[in-house]
Amino acid sequence: MSAIQPVLDRLDADLDASLERLFSFVRIPSISTDQAYAPDVRRAAEWLVDDLKSIGFDASVRDTSGHPMVVAHHEGPEGSPHVLFYGHYDVQPVDPLELWEDDPFDPKLKEVEPGRKIITGRGSSDDKGQLMLFVEACRAWKAVHGSLPCKITLLFEGEEETGSPSLKPFLEANKEELKADFALVCDTSMWDRDTPAISVGLRGLVGEEVTIHAANRDLHSGHYGGAAANPIRILAKILADIHDENGRVTIPGFYDGVEETPSQVKASWDALNLTPEKFLGEIGLSIPSGEKDRSLLELVWARPTAEFNGISGGYEGEGFKTVIAAQASAKVSFRLVHKQDPEQIRAAFRAFVEERLPADCSVTFEKHGGSPAIQLSYDSPIVTRAKSALSDEWNKQALTIAMGGSIPIVGDFQKLLGMESLLVGFALDDDRIHSPNEKYELSSFHKGQRSWARILAALTA
Repeated sequence: MSAIQPVLDRLDADLDASLERLFSFVRIPSISTDQAYAPDVRRAAEWLVDDLKSIGFDASVRDTSGHPMVVAHHEGPEGSPHVLFYGHYDVQPVDPLELWEDDPFDPKLKEVEPGRKIITGRGSSDDKGQLMLFVEACRAWKAVHGSLPCKITLLFEGEEETGSPSLKPFLEANKEELKADFALVCDTSMWDRDTPAISVGLRGLVGEEVTIHAANRDLHSGHYGGAAANPIRILAKILADIHDENGRVTIPGFYDGVEETPSQVKASWDALNLTPEKFLGEIGLSIPSGEKDRSLLELVWARPTAEFNGISGGYEGEGFKTVIAAQASAKVSFRLVHKQDPEQIRAAFRAFVEERLPADCSVTFEKHGGSPAIQLSYDSPIVTRAKSALSDEWNKQALTIAMGGSIPIVGDFQKLLGMESLLVGFALDDDRIHSPNEKYELSSFHKGQRSWARILAALTA
């Protein structure tokens, strides 16, 4: 406590200055998907390098085949852990611009209700605000102690919002430089405005596009109806067979590698009292559609899924056309958990389809990526220490949660660099990331800085 308290005091005293730094960063329109903004993306990378150098990091802009990476290093005490902190400095486009209440690249601090202020602007939450929390924690450590509590490497990329095409090759080419004891990832969220959370599970993903081929051309449904195979009907039947009446996936071997969530963790999730009405009500629904014997949070955090993301075939234009299509297609995605093997799931799905195909029809498949789930130990030492640090800062027990989506970088860190990741972020579900009027809570920005300072102290104690 003697080392951390003056750091926390410094963060409190420096809050206004840290807001000005964030505002300067947000004002740079680093939209990675639009090449017209490529100079601005580089300008954001250079801004980061200059800021990091000002607090003693050995920082540089690293060119890639796309937008640049920012890599920075700072030494720590001998024998201390080495951590790699990851974030991204690129942002989403702002369209439709007319729906913004303010200029998306002119950030402001607004009071939205008594005692509650928000930071507005594109990137204020995703991910400029999030990554600057860690930078500010480092700045305060340096200002107070003249050093950092451990060896730190920073990796900030400029292509996360476009699928990170340069990231994996960059990691492979710089393995030795980037490898650390573990990684810290900030692109996650809190449970609610007052409750911090650590994400220990990320679902994996398998994407498949399946096309059923029947006749060699579209057919007149009056002349051929009842005799010719209809690929839309065949495809619809196959897709319907994938789930049983209880919502379970029927593909053989689908649940291989799926483990039960520890009972104490499930109990902590149940204690959150998230009802289907509350979770689904915002989207006009109220009844969960997955496995009937599972709780809502189990369904979205800890159970695998098979979902149909698009289906097409036959005449899809305006009006009506009596036709039997020559082919029909569907896009199918599987969210994976625990130890499910993406390629095993892909092979099992393809076999499932082929077994249900009429003898005079054929099928083709197109692969759309595949990544395994990430499951960290609920009681690993770094999770336990980080939970304690977060609980001390927020005066509320930090939650151990999972995430329904995927963060590929976590898998890359694990597979390419042999590192586990600690996922801690301070965004909220209503931050409107990727949408007009993105915002970040001032409480997240302030207490997030203090939280990272505490986590650094806890991980290096």
